[in-house]
Amino acid sequence: MANYYDLIIIGAGPGGYTAAIKAAGFGMKVAVIDQDKLGGVCINRGCIPTKALLYASNIFSMMQHCDEFGVSTDFISFDFAKMQDYKKRSVRKYRGEIEKLFERNGIDFIKGTATLRRERMVEVNNENGREYFQGKQIILATGAKAIMPEIPGIHQPGIINSDRLLAVTNWNYDRVVILGGGVIGVEFATIFQALCAKVTIIEKGPHLLGPMDREVSAALEKQLTKKGISIHCNTTVEEISREEGLICRIHDHTTEEESCLRASQVVVAVGRTPYLNGLVGEDVTLEMDQGRLVVDGDFQTSEPGVYAVGDMVAKTQLAHVAMAQATYVVETIAGRAHSIRLEAVPNGMYVSLPIVPNCIYTVPEIATVGITEQTAKELGMKVRCGVYTMDGNGKSIIAKEEDGFIRLIFESYSNTIVGAQMVCPRATDMIGEMATAIANGLTAKQLSRAMRAHPTYGEGITVAIEDAMKDKVEKRKIQ
Repeated sequence: MANYYDLIIIGAGPGGYTAAIKAAGFGMKVAVIDQDKLGGVCINRGCIPTKALLYASNIFSMMQHCDEFGVSTDFISFDFAKMQDYKKRSVRKYRGEIEKLFERNGIDFIKGTATLRRERMVEVNNENGREYFQGKQIILATGAKAIMPEIPGIHQPGIINSDRLLAVTNWNYDRVVILGGGVIGVEFATIFQALCAKVTIIEKGPHLLGPMDREVSAALEKQLTKKGISIHCNTTVEEISREEGLICRIHDHTTEEESCLRASQVVVAVGRTPYLNGLVGEDVTLEMDQGRLVVDGDFQTSEPGVYAVGDMVAKTQLAHVAMAQATYVVETIAGRAHSIRLEAVPNGMYVSLPIVPNCIYTVPEIATVGITEQTAKELGMKVRCGVYTMDGNGKSIIAKEEDGFIRLIFESYSNTIVGAQMVCPRATDMIGEMATAIANGLTAKQLSRAMRAHPTYGEGITVAIEDAMKDKVEKRKIQ
């Protein structure tokens, strides 16, 4: 006899645990099934541990330049094993808070490998053998796994992906080649560079950060290069061999030249693909498209009563996207009004604006939301842009972090904000204000009414708004 639940969630990451807590709050009997720890990749092997190492490595980097702040020390060093221990404590603390919420809300966490069967039956294999659970509704939220490209020599010792990198304790990263110039690649490059490694990024695309605004990626490339990181865009790795270390043979598709790079370690960060291993039984057929599950506007799959959220279906693979989609689905199942917007169509416009904040924890930080000026033009929109460079910001001057800019995009006729790009300290914290503004269709005038404290990085938002509203012949350029 199968155990019955109102909602069964397969996957305990941000999408899964958010859905569970929300559903339990609506009075549903909920079970979450995962073969690993509560929290999924994000908490255990992704977002949280990566940001912990970024924070720790940035402290070490700052201490190397503390003399200009009047702080002196005779010797600065780092202990990578202790950094990893600090990271583990941060992860355990975060995971512990979610465990408390599960206990408080009466949510069952079932550890094991889950397979979806017909009639919303879930087969679970674990140390107790085989068990069966049936759900009135099912949410699939198993996330994604790292991609390993088909490169000769890719499976040799010393070549690791981001998941494995976050588990090592011994430092052997004096010379690192990173395959992939996306978010994961540039964040790991930031960690290694801060710890004095020689870092090279190989990106097959024309610039870093893929589809992100070109001016943002150009600003990042400038800062990474300034810090001593070598960047090879429009370049592929043809082969990896071993000869007193690892040798990467690369091909530059701009010059059509080949060369070799020596590395102590090679880190693969070329992207992630939906994790579907053993998830769907032979008695169930779910529609797929290019490796992703196909869902409708309410995130329901081709199987009635079975939904999917997060990296399994989203083109933008972010924890907060999975959490937002999970909230939307549970509210749909419960027949409740939706409390979150996944996109917005401002009054008088015909364009649906994405309101997902994209955050990259480099130095300086990068954050974007909405659309760029280039995208607006492609959509036939007339826009005006306001730009503020951070070299005149009081907080930036105090902190010696004067590189970067804030760029705001407004629709020309209504002056409604449609996009924001920030490359500056605390950008990942400030972008929330811009996401709120886009979600609520605020205009430049409405945004300008807010008083922003002095001295803060956020003062730049006020000046960028003023810049957008000026009647001028030539827009201010980002230097």
